[in-house]
Amino acid sequence: MKLKLIYPKWTKLDRQTEFHLPPHGPVVFAAALPDYIEVEFIDENVQTIDYDEQVDVVALSMMLTIQVNRGIAIAKKFRAKGIPVIAGGIATMLHSEQMIGQVDSLFLGEAEGRMEKVFDDLRKNRLAPVYDYLSSQPPIEMVGPARRDILDRDLYNYKGVQMVDLVHASRGCRFNCYPCAVAYLGGRKFRPRPIDKTIEELAGIDNNRLFIVDNSLAQDKQWELDLFREMIPLKKKWCCHPIENDPKVLDLAAQAGAWYVYQAVFDTSDLIRDRIKRYHDHGIGVEGTILLGLDHHTEDSIKKLIDFLLEIDLDLAEFTVLTPFPHTRAWEELNRQKRILSYDWDEYSADKVVFQPKNMAPERLQRLLQYAWDSFYQDEPQNIKMYKLLKTVIQKEKEDNTYRPRNRNLVGSAFGKPAGQQS
Repeated sequence: MKLKLIYPKWTKLDRQTEFHLPPHGPVVFAAALPDYIEVEFIDENVQTIDYDEQVDVVALSMMLTIQVNRGIAIAKKFRAKGIPVIAGGIATMLHSEQMIGQVDSLFLGEAEGRMEKVFDDLRKNRLAPVYDYLSSQPPIEMVGPARRDILDRDLYNYKGVQMVDLVHASRGCRFNCYPCAVAYLGGRKFRPRPIDKTIEELAGIDNNRLFIVDNSLAQDKQWELDLFREMIPLKKKWCCHPIENDPKVLDLAAQAGAWYVYQAVFDTSDLIRDRIKRYHDHGIGVEGTILLGLDHHTEDSIKKLIDFLLEIDLDLAEFTVLTPFPHTRAWEELNRQKRILSYDWDEYSADKVVFQPKNMAPERLQRLLQYAWDSFYQDEPQNIKMYKLLKTVIQKEKEDNTYRPRNRNLVGSAFGKPAGQQS
């Protein structure tokens, strides 16, 4: 049986440098498929869909809300040709009510151990409209290495620079943050994979640069210590979401190859200042993720926050506005208060204001988002800051003899620096 697995295209943040990472959801899904399924993967962000190719079934893997309408359009074309379409992934779970009837079947939940049933039903012409496994998760031990062999690796670089591969060491999250849907999608229980299985997958990835995509590594200190200790011999260089704010943990993370972290900066407190300093003291860069438009935000507090970001010497910053994605606490509160202004999922890109802020007009928050990008990168453009961050990983790779240049001028050519300034 031939399956065309499609990852619909989506637009980057308006001010974000345009590059593409190999998506994680599709390769994890592909690993859960029965052996008799022949998979052709199309990432529409870097490839073109051939609607005339003969396939038995199409599967849509959608991560983001802004992929939903595009996924529906793709499904319509294939269904018009009599080809059944199955949809899954994070965005399908968040928007299942809208997706019903737009595809032949919805798969909701984690795929391990469950796809044999779906494709057996397909072969017997009894495909169910919905396979709902959201209320239970398969044993975490069933999660094996992702099927990265379905990717065209040459498509995932930025002007010659090798992009990171995505991998996960756990699922679920014990936190329930206001704008986040992970508690709904993966449950409130932290579910770490067996460390030996995680290490086996990390070691098998033919890329020295990785992104550990777990919602937060700072969920179980002993697990972090054990994981990082086992990662040290691999000599991988990796980025992730927050690491425990503990010197022992950070020291092991640095030894294990931590390159930089995505750290939420939500206020101007000494706690945040110290957190950023500790990362830097251990040689770990920081990309601040800054969410604007929370109910306590005023115009003055946002401007003070931007000034604070410059003081604490972030390596990079990414600014977004609060977006009330379904099945988040933000959605529940703003929808109840009738403050959501748009239900057009194409506008749920995290850089468009789709709700009524508490302390300002929506248009003013939109302008403050622009102000934040302009102010932070006024003295040093984003591509130069990215260039500096890349230089640090190249230096780390050279120190342990893992640097594999694909183009001797790749640093200069990728980030607008003269080739003579690479070292």
